[in-house]
Amino acid sequence: MGWVFVFFAGASEIAGAIGLKLYSQKKTFRNGLLYIGGFGASFAFLYSSFNYLQVSIAYAVWVGVGTAGAVLLNMLLFGESKSIGRIISVALIVTGVVGLKAIS
Repeated sequence: MGWVFVFFAGASEIAGAIGLKLYSQKKTFRNGLLYIGGFGASFAFLYSSFNYLQVSIAYAVWVGVGTAGAVLLNMLLFGESKSIGRIISVALIVTGVVGLKAIS
């Protein structure tokens, strides 16, 4: 159950980051709701995951999923740079998170 909460926390974090990007471009209620609601839900799901998982593992996975997901979606949706350096960096984040999970 803890991993389900971490997954939803990561997905909500990505939604919050997309909402933040949209809100910075156009300050509408919908964009603000996505921004605040996404980050708020993310923290709530992350907090719930602590009842099942070690804080250090849940937090690291949440940060990795949120960061990698936000970078990839910003590349796809907002035309951010798709340089090989950025792609390798995202791959290293994912590798680190998977490695941390594998040894714990």
